[in-house]
Amino acid sequence: MYRNKNKEFESKNNFFTLLKSVKISKSMRNRILIVLTLSALLIVSFTIFRDKKSDKNQVVLEAITHSLNSAHYQPQKLDDVFSEKVYNLYLERIDYFKRFFTQPDIDEFETYKKNLDEQISHLSFDFYSLVNKKFDTYLSRSQRYFTEILSQPFNFELEENYESDPEKRTWSKDTFELKENWRKLLKYETLIRLATEIELQEDAKQKNDTSVKQKDQITLEVEARNKTLKNYQDWYKRMLKLDGDDRFSLFVNSITNVYDPHTEFLPPADKENFDITMTGKLEGIGATLQENNGYIKVVKIVPGSASWKQGELQVNDLILKVAQAKDEPVDIVDMRLDEAVKLIRGKKGTEVKLTVKKPDGTIKVISIIRDIVILEETFAKSAILKSEKNKKNFGYILLPKFYADFEDRNGRNCAEDVEKEIRKLSAENIDGIVLDVRSNGGGSLQEVVKLAGFFIKNGPIVQAKTRLGEASVLRDEDSNIQYSGPLVILVNSVSASASEILAAAMQDYKRAVIIGTNTYGKGTVQRFIDLDDYYGKEYTGMKPLGSIKITIQKFYRINGGATQLKGVAPDIIIPDEYDYMGIGEKEDKFALPWTTIPQVRYDVAQSKNDFGIAIKKAKERIASNSTFKLFQERTDYLKSQKDKTKITLNLKKYRDSEKDRKEIVKKYEKIDKLENKLLISALRDEIVTTKTDTILARRIKEWHKEIQKDFELEEAVNVLNDLK
Repeated sequence: MYRNKNKEFESKNNFFTLLKSVKISKSMRNRILIVLTLSALLIVSFTIFRDKKSDKNQVVLEAITHSLNSAHYQPQKLDDVFSEKVYNLYLERIDYFKRFFTQPDIDEFETYKKNLDEQISHLSFDFYSLVNKKFDTYLSRSQRYFTEILSQPFNFELEENYESDPEKRTWSKDTFELKENWRKLLKYETLIRLATEIELQEDAKQKNDTSVKQKDQITLEVEARNKTLKNYQDWYKRMLKLDGDDRFSLFVNSITNVYDPHTEFLPPADKENFDITMTGKLEGIGATLQENNGYIKVVKIVPGSASWKQGELQVNDLILKVAQAKDEPVDIVDMRLDEAVKLIRGKKGTEVKLTVKKPDGTIKVISIIRDIVILEETFAKSAILKSEKNKKNFGYILLPKFYADFEDRNGRNCAEDVEKEIRKLSAENIDGIVLDVRSNGGGSLQEVVKLAGFFIKNGPIVQAKTRLGEASVLRDEDSNIQYSGPLVILVNSVSASASEILAAAMQDYKRAVIIGTNTYGKGTVQRFIDLDDYYGKEYTGMKPLGSIKITIQKFYRINGGATQLKGVAPDIIIPDEYDYMGIGEKEDKFALPWTTIPQVRYDVAQSKNDFGIAIKKAKERIASNSTFKLFQERTDYLKSQKDKTKITLNLKKYRDSEKDRKEIVKKYEKIDKLENKLLISALRDEIVTTKTDTILARRIKEWHKEIQKDFELEEAVNVLNDLK
């Protein structure tokens, strides 16, 4: 059987050549080639793995490396250069803060620096095992360090500094220096707590606030040290909960991320969480949980969920045990959060019994029938905006993600939802639309092509290029225009992938004015490959193995330029809170390069918009706007502080520097209190629904509060008002 599959693969290889002589469109041919490449990959993989006797990690690693070299857009040559990249990336990730290893350890690891390519090819884990064995030993050593160091008072009168940026520190030359670095770290964190408490006491004393008990500095130092100790004890517990799968994922993704930052291995639980973000729904009880001092704590109840309807589970409850219907309960105290969530989640209609401890100390067993949990914050929504200057109505659509449900034909997808919002807004006789994709990290390529087509008659939206060398064009084939009026698209430096496709296409067609900051610069397309598909029944005991998200294409604007690395430059730039953080594809050293391809024909004439006057007016407004000036000042200040990473450990000097810093920051605090001059209202059908739907009423009210503080949105409305 496997031999026959090899022959089938060979015939498919010959078919690649045959395709070129068949009279079909280039785009269709390329789509067929992609499918055949991935199909052939699976066939080869089944052949290779048939009789292997390997442990699970070897099986996963072989499947991943084979996938990378067979399907990745830009396969890597496994050589010494590749090996060194993986080596450096893995050590950086496993000990970024340089808390565990010393230079002698690094010297020992160096022997593997240029032969990891051979180890990967031979499925050997010598380097990985050595690093993790030492890591486990040094984790215990770190507990001894912080326990011992924090048992004694710190002298905050000494003149010494702490380098807070790990990238500026070298590896400790020996264990004495390592322990000294631990001492400075712990002193630094205690210093922050101590300085904060002293300031609180001084403020209370000045205000005659007797509710704050006055304590001497010695007592405050002890309390600050104890809080630091408690923090590190919790950290140590979390570190102990990291299992072999966590470590293995870290190692494997140090391999995949050398190919590019978006190619990664996802263990089964991570893939499940990714699917939830894409579909906006999950099956469970509808409670947001977090780990807190060894307990699983309820921090939010999703409105309309099974927990919300049942009514007994409340925020701040501690979940002690979980039982499936009539099964014996499982104690989840000190359990990892992800493991506890696996027990709590489950299929719609099944029963879960939670033993919870209420804030008043009472213990209660709560029975909940699981249901579909809809995460409404994932989905598109809209509002009506008016400026104080005129009586025009403008529509506002917020799109958090280009979501789609590939498993459920009745599931929600963003193009359909946005189309519904456009129809509702059009019924309100709007004079323009703001489409907000700020912080939208992308999603479905098919959905963005559909959505972009709502605003043009028809034509190309984006080009996609495979490793086979030819570019295909994804087009809007529908001649219907869902909305032809003035359009503004809001972006920021976290708008990525599909968001950039939309912004770029609308900019190239001169169909919309793009406002914000330069976008992220992710110009690649990924596909999931389920590693379970590689293996037959004889590997059932190892499954599920997880998935690999692999970059298979780069996409390009219809004008031939790439969004990769460079992103989309807006027509109107507004200061952004992320500006100083250095966010973007260009920040990753393994990002794929920026390239260009020939442009495709597209008809700008279908757009009669002349944006020049509106853009000019907007730039003049922004330049003279005191709020935007304040935004820019804050961004510039934060940028200036970014490289000041050497911190004094002298209490007096630290407090003096903090006093100066707070004086500067104080004038920026009012930004968070400012409100724009927009008049915000819900759509007519929502107003009717909120009379009986209290959940929707609350959601809308909270969202409108957020809109009221959005000055970029106010400027977008001003631009719409200027567009003809």
